[in-house]
Amino acid sequence: MFSRVANLIRGFFSLFITGIEKRNPEALLELEQENLRKQIANFNQGLATHAGLCERIMGQVRKLEAEQKDLRAKTAAHLRAGNKSAAGQYALRLQTIEQQLEENRKQLEQAEATYKNLVKARDVAVQTARAKIESLKGAINDMRMNQAMAEIHEMASGMISSIGGAGDTLNRLHEMVEEERTKAAGRSRIARDSIDMTQVDLKEGEMAALADQALADFAAREGISLPGEAAAPAAPRTMGSESQSG
Repeated sequence: MFSRVANLIRGFFSLFITGIEKRNPEALLELEQENLRKQIANFNQGLATHAGLCERIMGQVRKLEAEQKDLRAKTAAHLRAGNKSAAGQYALRLQTIEQQLEENRKQLEQAEATYKNLVKARDVAVQTARAKIESLKGAINDMRMNQAMAEIHEMASGMISSIGGAGDTLNRLHEMVEEERTKAAGRSRIARDSIDMTQVDLKEGEMAALADQALADFAAREGISLPGEAAAPAAPRTMGSESQSG
């Protein structure tokens, strides 16, 4: 019974955490990047320890090589001097040193190969992880862009359906505008039809007659013939006007 409840609780928390991860993939990716940095740091520590081991073996090899050189010289010197016993002791020590030297050289070769393989494995793993992280970054950015575009399209679709549909407010406004426009056109027509054009036409005729008369008087005084009429005789001059002009 308790195990079933525990499984149910674990399942609930798993779903809850999964939902949070889906809503915040950037946070999960940043966590994985931090984990990768920690793993690289731990790996580098182990790599440094192995490099230290290689250095110790290398130092031991150099020490044994120096002892080998020294014992070889001493063995040869005692052998030339006829000190066979001392030469044998040095030869025995030289044999042991050479065995150790050969073993250490093999260990150094293996350690160096292991170090190079570890470095290569680390670099490949880091490059693979970084490539995957960059790919995930691009995928997350694309996902966010698609989500934003979907939201914009959904919002635009909602706006179109609400504006382009049977909107009561716009319909009422259209009806009111059409009603007022019709009323205004009717009032304009009524006002236009109610104007008395008789007086206007009479006044216009009087103004035209007065203008023609004034023009005829001017033409008669100046001796100018109007189009369609004979030349008007010049007005006679009086004696007073002649004496004034003389």
